[in-house]
Amino acid sequence: MSGGVRLTRRRVLELAGAATALSATPWRIPRAAAAERRHALAVFGEARHPPGFAHFDYVNPDAPRGGELRLVPSSAAGNQNLQTFNTFNMFILRGDSPPLMELTHSGLMVRGLDEPDAVYGHIAEAVEIDGQRYAFVLRDGLTFSDGSPITSADVVYSFEVIRKHGHPAYAQPLTDNIASLEAPDPLTAVVTFKDGASNRMPPLIATYPVLCKAYYEANDFTAAKLDVPVTSGAYTVGEYGPGRYVNFERRKDYWGDALATGIGHNNFNRIRIDLYRERTLAFEAFKTGKENFREEFTSKVWATEYTFPAITRGDVIRRDFPDNRPAGAQGWFINTRREKFADKRVREALGWAFDFEWENQHLFYGAYTRTQSYFMNSDLMAEGEPSAAELALLEPFRDQVDPAVFGPAWTAPVSDGSGRDRNNLRRASDLLAEAGWERRNGQLVNAKGEPLVVEYLYPSEPTSERIWLPFANTLRTIGVEPRAVPVDATQYQLRIVNFDFDLMTQRFAFGPTPNDSIRQFFASSAANVSGSYNLPGIADPVVDAMLDAMMTAGTREGMVAAARVMDRVLRVGHYWIPQWYKAVHSVAYWDEFGIPEKKPHYEFPVETTWWSRNA
Repeated sequence: MSGGVRLTRRRVLELAGAATALSATPWRIPRAAAAERRHALAVFGEARHPPGFAHFDYVNPDAPRGGELRLVPSSAAGNQNLQTFNTFNMFILRGDSPPLMELTHSGLMVRGLDEPDAVYGHIAEAVEIDGQRYAFVLRDGLTFSDGSPITSADVVYSFEVIRKHGHPAYAQPLTDNIASLEAPDPLTAVVTFKDGASNRMPPLIATYPVLCKAYYEANDFTAAKLDVPVTSGAYTVGEYGPGRYVNFERRKDYWGDALATGIGHNNFNRIRIDLYRERTLAFEAFKTGKENFREEFTSKVWATEYTFPAITRGDVIRRDFPDNRPAGAQGWFINTRREKFADKRVREALGWAFDFEWENQHLFYGAYTRTQSYFMNSDLMAEGEPSAAELALLEPFRDQVDPAVFGPAWTAPVSDGSGRDRNNLRRASDLLAEAGWERRNGQLVNAKGEPLVVEYLYPSEPTSERIWLPFANTLRTIGVEPRAVPVDATQYQLRIVNFDFDLMTQRFAFGPTPNDSIRQFFASSAANVSGSYNLPGIADPVVDAMLDAMMTAGTREGMVAAARVMDRVLRVGHYWIPQWYKAVHSVAYWDEFGIPEKKPHYEFPVETTWWSRNA
């Protein structure tokens, strides 16, 4: 049988036209009449590719292997740091690991990047499902990077050690949802989920890394050190310089190359990442060819500085690729754990003082659109008045939420673009006065005479300062004392882990079908867990209820309704000052790459699907 969970109840509800029921009906891992064997899992509906499919549609199955991709990383996961590293374990809270360490790991299943929530067998050739019991059947003959076999004992160990000692982002879903783990034979790993676990969990945990039990029994999993680990992925750590660069070397014996989930992937012999403290230095390295791929995130540079000789000669290509992924949330996040930010009127006032229109015109060359939602650029974003399904979810909490939640979705204030919009600044001042802040000698103070100081924590580099200074100047006009706090990369990571900041900038985005890991960003249970992604310290029972509704919705429609309600509640909570986004990848690359004809809808996997024409 192909595809994912058979949603019988969904069909009944759809036929009945029960919009409210679609939103509110809980959907747990379904009970099966008998064990079902599947090559893929999907949260809603069936997986696109049938058993025995040849390869994913978005790869070139004939791509040559060889050559080198050299880049400066732009995103990080777990404990990864964009400026330095002191460990190669990305799954622990302690230390800093280099970006792209995920290239060295393989999971039981892999995502289909042209589908919202499907995963396909990789280390596992199939999964046998009997109610809450998921038995992953491993392929025989697979090996780790040291040549040792991958067995079910490694799978069970991986879940157990991450659940017990892992970074909260990885540990929490396992702790909350897994009842038991077994390895009845070397090629069968059984995961039994707790009663009440959602159907988001099996596809999620199936993509967790399979770690080498023997290696970590001999080497402390929790230690932050630079020993090169034994890993299960297509690449291994090669030559490296701490805080400067790391090479990922392609395994010539990687078994995944011959699988439908691996064909056309992992084409570069080497992927080198270089770490820079300043973007200017990274850009200069790209211009000389030291780096051969660059995604540009500075609009001024993209608009004015791609005029160097290699561009003129045609040796470097500039191109925009569509970004269909949910854009998520980028902004200045406000730490509500601090008493001065406990009153949401103070937080809202800070938002009124930010003049996006001025910055977009004068700093960003009009390149960006204002972010409004935590689910920007996706169907999970709340817009206009609540729908009937949303109202059905909201009504039980009418006495617990701001009445504004029942009206049009909150949107960020629009300025006149002058950089000093008097109406917006007057609104900010009024909110601060309502919250008890009094202006004395040009400075806001509370009843104790303490000034309203807002510190912006950021890793030291000029781009952050350029964006912060106009905002800081506006804050100063309304009596707020703004302070910039630039710190080195290691100190920055440590302070974020411990929530030691007033304001900090972050961007996060969720997949088109969020899974239980979203709780790390919004759940009350994560608000005071060191290292969680709940940066503002959100602790709202209504948000918790919507998270539960999202994870237990019986249909995509129900999940969307719950996400939109949560979005409405979060937006009127003013936990952040939203910034901006653009729905394209602006990239430049030296003309030495082959690119698949089709880009997957939900990702931009340059590292794994492009290839070198110099191979």
